[in-house]
Amino acid sequence: MALKAEPGSAAGTFRYYAEALDKVAGEIAPTAPDVLGLVHRAPVGVVAAIVPWNFPLMIGAWKLAPALAMGNSVVLKPAETASLSLLRLARICLDCGLPPGVLNVVTGPGQITGAALAEHMDVDVLAFTGSGATGRRLLEASARSNLKRTYLELGGKSPNIVFADAPDLAHAARVSAMGIFRNSGQVCVAGSRLLVERAIHDEFLALLKAEAEGLRVGDPLDPATQVGAINSEAQLARVAGFMREGDLVTGGRRILQDTGGTYFAPTILSGIAPTDRVFREEVFGPVLTVTPFDTEEEALRLANATDYGLAAGVWTSQLSRAHRMVAGIRAGVVHVNTYGGADMTVPLGGVGQSGNGHDKSLHALDKYIDLKTAWIQL
Repeated sequence: MALKAEPGSAAGTFRYYAEALDKVAGEIAPTAPDVLGLVHRAPVGVVAAIVPWNFPLMIGAWKLAPALAMGNSVVLKPAETASLSLLRLARICLDCGLPPGVLNVVTGPGQITGAALAEHMDVDVLAFTGSGATGRRLLEASARSNLKRTYLELGGKSPNIVFADAPDLAHAARVSAMGIFRNSGQVCVAGSRLLVERAIHDEFLALLKAEAEGLRVGDPLDPATQVGAINSEAQLARVAGFMREGDLVTGGRRILQDTGGTYFAPTILSGIAPTDRVFREEVFGPVLTVTPFDTEEEALRLANATDYGLAAGVWTSQLSRAHRMVAGIRAGVVHVNTYGGADMTVPLGGVGQSGNGHDKSLHALDKYIDLKTAWIQL
């Protein structure tokens, strides 16, 4: 994650939007013969971007690159526990010739620095990735100030649905395990709710348990590590607070390391009902819940039994079923026979309490432009 996903994704993001610049043009409207109607895409002005601690460089680039590509200035606020990579990025941009003042990185606590940006009368667009509670406060700040457009990529409680006709159960278990345990579960699109057809429930649970227990948890600076640290003691305590529900299959405990730090074992909880707190609330840690289902209709009902709608996964050999599930699941992205890994060519965004607007793809450019009509009498 540190060597490839963060810097590699950020570099790829800048290359993508640089390449897109001459592909984005205005429009000529089909008006009357004596009128020329033009639609210009104009920069919005000043963009404030507030990004989280789980992927600061990657998510920072998702907001920074398209905003700069459309001609805006950016004030970027990293999380107070993960600021160094974005401060270094600002220095790189300056060294590469970006004019001083076009990109600014301001550090500090969200309740001070983030709030100041959200209420600033000279900020035209606010782009945020983080928690729903903070997202609500940012919307309130927008209403109190200049009604700046506010785009929110919030949390998720993403379902990962495994049907009995999945092409390869062992492969599905391996990918599903990393779909939740990658980056210690601190991923907004993490497949944290596993829904398994009852006919294969016990078999698949055993495969998952073996995958979870085979992961190496430890020092993030060791390249052999597969699951690193939880961000903070406070986040670790939150993760541990969900261990009171369901049946513990594996994990469920803090792992002590000689290096210190905050580590939590990859955890699987079975026997989870839709009314359980751990089924409904985002943990943002390496915790997977497992719930059985009997029919396609029940799987769809369970998948949508959440206020969130960010991501989902479906494992099946039936193409028609895959299309039905993609259509029926309320989510911004639905993976079929895989989980994660979508590249820059497709948008990432949520529905419901997972937010609004999109990062990635050409659609992300729409957040950072104003449409201006020129109506010219010939």
